[in-house]
Amino acid sequence: MKKEDIQQISVIGAGQMGHQIAMLCALGGFETILQDVQETALEKAESTLHSIMDKWVKKSKLTEEAKQAAFARLKFTSSLERAASHADFIIEAVVEKLDVKRELFARLDQLAKPHAILASNSSTIVNSLIASATNREDKVVNMHFFFPPLVMDCVEVVMSDQTSRETADLTMEVCKTINRTAVLLKKEISGFIANRILGALQREAVFLYEEGYASYEDIDIICRKALNHPIGPFELMDLSGIDVGYYVMQQRFAESGDPADKPFACIEQKVREGNLGRKTGKGWYTYQKEEVRK
Repeated sequence: MKKEDIQQISVIGAGQMGHQIAMLCALGGFETILQDVQETALEKAESTLHSIMDKWVKKSKLTEEAKQAAFARLKFTSSLERAASHADFIIEAVVEKLDVKRELFARLDQLAKPHAILASNSSTIVNSLIASATNREDKVVNMHFFFPPLVMDCVEVVMSDQTSRETADLTMEVCKTINRTAVLLKKEISGFIANRILGALQREAVFLYEEGYASYEDIDIICRKALNHPIGPFELMDLSGIDVGYYVMQQRFAESGDPADKPFACIEQKVREGNLGRKTGKGWYTYQKEEVRK
């Protein structure tokens, strides 16, 4: 398959990552389908994207004509069969749980055309653990976008031992077409690069907080003022979703068995209480609605 053969991209999962990835694909000129089992999620995704794109037009980041053309290329559906059956490239953006992803990829493998590439937006799970649920391990790859995808200009493209070079090259080409800087990792490791470095920082930050060395607010201030980070580690957890980080830690612990990878008690408590960060209005901090800027 060549780059020109990729005409339709389907994105599975309309959550905080999926809907923006789909918009990037539509803006990049691909016929795009965004799929989610929940109609309410699709309605929210469409409304949110219109709001973001309207702001882009007002700020002259996008013309009205380009916006209208992108939405003309973007379709929404709750049918996995419709999304998968005609796609040349499929990007999974569902919950960060291995069993859910494996079940989804097994279904996609049955529904998708033989040449279709299956990419996972997982932030930590290596694609070899997912690809074994399919009969096309050479066409499975990690394509890790960063939150929020419409803002963050980086994608980690990760190969397993089974991922073909053709699959990796085509994924890199897709990233280029949707105007994102892609970095190719030819060897896979749980958490990839950015999240392993970030995870080390967050683990130390939470350790210092739980041991009473400083409040989470002061740790954030120190990281912003002394280290010149744009936001502190606790603010970043709220932005990304505390539950996302929790599932990442759970998966890492399941793979390694290392107690150091086990989720911290304070993180587990926030997930149990449903205080997941900006998307719920409360995490480490309390937020007003629509506070996250795009």
